[in-house]
Amino acid sequence: MMQRTRLAAAAALFTLVSGAALAAAPFAKTQAPGFYRTMLGDFEVTVLNDGTVDLPMDKLLHNKPGKTEKALTEHFRKAPVETSVNAFLINTGSKLVLVDTGAGKLFGPTLGNLLVNLKAAGYQPEQIDEIYITHLHPDHVGGLGELNKPAFPNAVVRADKRDADFWLSKVNLEKAPEASKGFFQGAQNSLAAYASGSRFQPFDGNTQLAPGVRATSSYGHTPGHTTYVVESKGQKLVLMGDLLHSAETQFDDPSITIDFDSDSKAALAQRKAAFAEAAKQGYLFGAAHLPFPALGHLRAKGTAYQFYPVTFSIPR
Repeated sequence: MMQRTRLAAAAALFTLVSGAALAAAPFAKTQAPGFYRTMLGDFEVTVLNDGTVDLPMDKLLHNKPGKTEKALTEHFRKAPVETSVNAFLINTGSKLVLVDTGAGKLFGPTLGNLLVNLKAAGYQPEQIDEIYITHLHPDHVGGLGELNKPAFPNAVVRADKRDADFWLSKVNLEKAPEASKGFFQGAQNSLAAYASGSRFQPFDGNTQLAPGVRATSSYGHTPGHTTYVVESKGQKLVLMGDLLHSAETQFDDPSITIDFDSDSKAALAQRKAAFAEAAKQGYLFGAAHLPFPALGHLRAKGTAYQFYPVTFSIPR
């Protein structure tokens, strides 16, 4: 009887101690590395997440009163919307190409994780051969580095000359409203090290940049906004940059524009054309601000579109 009592007391003590230990474990408060890998024909594509940023979509989007809030609620979201910032790494087998670079230090502490996730994905910044920029907004060029500190020491950077002429202009910086000056300063500082070393090489409009990768003009969001088309063995991926900002609203109504657009009418036309083509041809597409991993397909649904995100898979 006494032996059973001792065993019961020991068991109770063990339960108490182990339970207290488990309860005292701190929250990890970290997320898994932000990369997602898939194959496109013979090319390996790795989506790299730079982090997220809270955007007041209810104020930024040009929508009818109350419509944005309603759409967000239907998607179990609310403003400000935690919005992904993504970049795309394409390994063609002969070149390592990065499309956009995230925000670096230009958009606050919740962004700037691209290099960490690049390394977690098995690559080093020194390995990047070329960087193609969709447009020169801070959340796309900030990851290039700072002034004389290029984050990618061996890379050539390319972007449409219309964007370069606009955002890298000292005259435009001086004329810009105070609230917009940071956009110009961010672009100029981020590209300074590459331009001084002749490693910034703008292109003019639709251009084949590498075997299997070409630039396609989609001007509107910015003067030189560019879409990049990647093709291998009959498979196609279109990287739309900022033709899309809000998956919760712009798939249902592509006519919704945003404050960030330089030319709202042109940006709207480009988005409608891009969505229609993606739905008609059924190819894979990605966008900088789609929820990570930011890849999927579109299907037309009347005047709206249904987005089908990629599912988790193991590259083979």
